[in-house]
Amino acid sequence: MDISTAILIIGFAAVIAAFFLLVIGLMYSEMMNSDIPQGVANRGKLHVVHGLFVGISIVGRILDRLGLCHQVRFTRWFRRRFLVRIRPVPPGLRVKDLTFSEVPVRVYEPTTGSLGLRRGLVYFHGGGWVLGCLDTADDICRHIAKEAETTVISVGYRLAPEHRYPTQLDDCDAATCHFLSVAEAEFGVDPGRVAVGGDSAGGNLAAALCQRLAKRKDGHLLSPCAQVLIYPALQMADFNLPSYQQNHAVPILFRGRVAFYFLQYLNGDTSVCQDLLEGNHIPAEMRLAFKEWLSPEHLPPECKVRGELQQVHSALDYKGEVYHIIKDGLDPEVSPLLAEDAVIRLTPPAFILTCEYDVLRDDGILYRKRLLDLGLDVTWHHVPDGFHGLVDFFKKGWLTFPSATQAINSIVSYVKTL
Repeated sequence: MDISTAILIIGFAAVIAAFFLLVIGLMYSEMMNSDIPQGVANRGKLHVVHGLFVGISIVGRILDRLGLCHQVRFTRWFRRRFLVRIRPVPPGLRVKDLTFSEVPVRVYEPTTGSLGLRRGLVYFHGGGWVLGCLDTADDICRHIAKEAETTVISVGYRLAPEHRYPTQLDDCDAATCHFLSVAEAEFGVDPGRVAVGGDSAGGNLAAALCQRLAKRKDGHLLSPCAQVLIYPALQMADFNLPSYQQNHAVPILFRGRVAFYFLQYLNGDTSVCQDLLEGNHIPAEMRLAFKEWLSPEHLPPECKVRGELQQVHSALDYKGEVYHIIKDGLDPEVSPLLAEDAVIRLTPPAFILTCEYDVLRDDGILYRKRLLDLGLDVTWHHVPDGFHGLVDFFKKGWLTFPSATQAINSIVSYVKTL
């Protein structure tokens, strides 16, 4: 080996070593900012998961800065390639990929157990309107379809940042209405027993769609019979509710990332992210009106016992230019918790799942109160040791969390009642 080749090899090895040292250093710094409370089940496992996700994000960020690959696209590719495993279809279930009104869907049909028309569930995956796909929701949808003897339609709606609001909601709307129109004739499903549901951002889309369809009622197409909301993100008016303060640094969803994802969905202007977190985007009169629905006083006492809660908002901090950038996000189609009583009253019964160590916990609990106050039926399942993203760790081998199985089983039990 000549000396120039040796120098080249040594130089290449040094670059690789420096890259890994940089990633490890950034991972360590990021992980030091996390806080996993003692009450979280399997804390060590969650530390590992968080470290993996942080590592993926950091590598994506470096590749993005080098101009080699967009961070979001790298994250999507890595998660689909290494964190999702599509297993052979089990006996008793038929799975096929179709298109409903130009929207890709995956249909899960039980092949045994029913003599009449089945019930149906249209499912919207989570991922902050930015991540997630049909594959990431595959295990959940298979399990619900098989165990609840329900035809499940998983919707592959378009994602941000390539597509902004209302594209995602429009896709879910189109796929749901298409299914409702052909449910009985093509799938043997009773269109009067079709629910919509989703986790996180998917829960947001399910709640918003129920409100949109309730306002649209045209007499010839049935509306969903229920909404299944799994730790849903329901408003971008107040990022300082008790759950946001208590769980601001609990993986997998930090408080700052919620504002970031909402902005990516809305218009991509993340320069106002800090203003959202500080509450500078809401005029005083609007904040007063929202207090009827968003006040911590409406939460159960046990939601306020962890940590010292701070009063963050001040009328003096309001920034009109920030409000004008995000004002569409206060529309009920983005923030369903802020809808008028007359609209919410027309929506179907709900199943709401919340997790104690989740920044979005209070969104779900406050929405439950609004539904109950308006006379709607609500089934609430709270996971006392759960965290955001819990159901993604169902049937994931050594990454499976027992609480995820319990959460999924509660969903199955509810769907069986439809």
